[in-house]
Amino acid sequence: MPPITKFATRSVSAIGRCCDGIITNQRGIALGVYVADCCAVYIVDPKTPAIGLVHSGRKGTELGVVTNAIRGMIDRFGSDPASMVVQLSPCIRPPHYEVDFAAEIVRQCLALGVKEIHDSGVCTACDLDRYYSYRAEKGKTGRMLALIGLNPTVTS
Repeated sequence: MPPITKFATRSVSAIGRCCDGIITNQRGIALGVYVADCCAVYIVDPKTPAIGLVHSGRKGTELGVVTNAIRGMIDRFGSDPASMVVQLSPCIRPPHYEVDFAAEIVRQCLALGVKEIHDSGVCTACDLDRYYSYRAEKGKTGRMLALIGLNPTVTS
């Protein structure tokens, strides 16, 4: 089994660079995704241990990329959703965006049995001095890098 599994909501390029979510149970590997208004969703199973990191905006949320990552962790690593911790990053929210995809991500996690979900509740378009917002800045913006990894020196 490969140490990193990728999940895509759109076609994956020949070299595998295009994906919306990544899961692993390998220590010493950092997972990363770039976001501007989309949500970086951190998924941690401290018991297995295993981690996931998902880039989920309106389209990815509709297509269930977070759900796919959680199911992937269950299938590949034996993770239990009740043991998982999910954290949502700042992302665009109403009234700056007509769809509250962060609320849908929370609903999807709860439906799979995740009990510990933390939502920052922060809107990227509300604080342009602190966050990048593709929509508020009309596409002329940077990206935020979300990173997660399992400590290589700690064993379970």
